Amino acid sequence: MTIRTAGAVAGVAAFAAAAARAAYPVLWRKCCLTWGATADEVSGQMPGDDLMPDPDVQTTRAITIEAPPGAIWPWLVQMGSGRGGAYTYDWIENLFALNMHSADEILPEFQDLKVGDALPLGSKAARLRVEVLDPDQALVVRSEDGNWVWAFGLYPDGKHTRLVSRNRMKTPGGSAPARLAYTVVMEPGSLVMERKMLLGIKRRAERLAAAPPQAA
Repeated sequence: MTIRTAGAVAGVAAFAAAAARAAYPVLWRKCCLTWGATADEVSGQMPGDDLMPDPDVQTTRAITIEAPPGAIWPWLVQMGSGRGGAYTYDWIENLFALNMHSADEILPEFQDLKVGDALPLGSKAARLRVEVLDPDQALVVRSEDGNWVWAFGLYPDGKHTRLVSRNRMKTPGGSAPARLAYTVVMEPGSLVMERKMLLGIKRRAERLAAAPPQAA
C-alpha cells in the first residue's frame, strides 16, 4: 500500500467514524436506550426514580422471562463483584479488574440482601448501595458517588414475567466533544453488556423454573 493509498484509507475511515457519530443520536440512540422495552415501560414510573429526579441519561431495557418472579429474584440479589457476577461478558468486565464470575447456580450465602448493604463493583469502582428491596418485585441500588441509580422491576403477567432494568445516570462533565464521545461510545457499550445480562438472567431463571422440585 502506497502512502497516498494509506492516506485515502485513513480519510475514508475517519469520515465513516464521523458519520457514525453524527447518525447515532438520530437513527440508533432511542433503540439503544430502550432495547426490549415497551413504550409504557419506557415512560412509566419505577421504584428509585425519585432518587435521581433529573438524570442526564436514562435507559430502560426489558425482557420477557417464561418464569415466575420467584425464579428470577435469587439471581438479582446475588449479583456483584465477588458474588454471583453480572451474567454478562465476564472477560470484558475483568479487563477492568471487576472480579466478575457469573454464577450458574443459586448461591445461598448471598441471598440475604438487605437495604443499606453495599454491592462491590471491583476494588476501584464506586460501590452500589441497596436503596429499595421489595422481594420478587423491585431491587434498586445507587452508587455511593450518587451518579448512578440502577433499578430492576419484576412484573408478572400470566405464566411469564417482564424484567425491566432502568439506569439513571449523571454523565461526566467537561467539554462538548468529551460528552459526545461518552454518548456514542458508552451508551452502545452499555447495551451490549446489559442485553447479555438480561439474556443470561432469562436463561438461568427459565432453567430454574423448569427444574423438578427437590425432595425435602
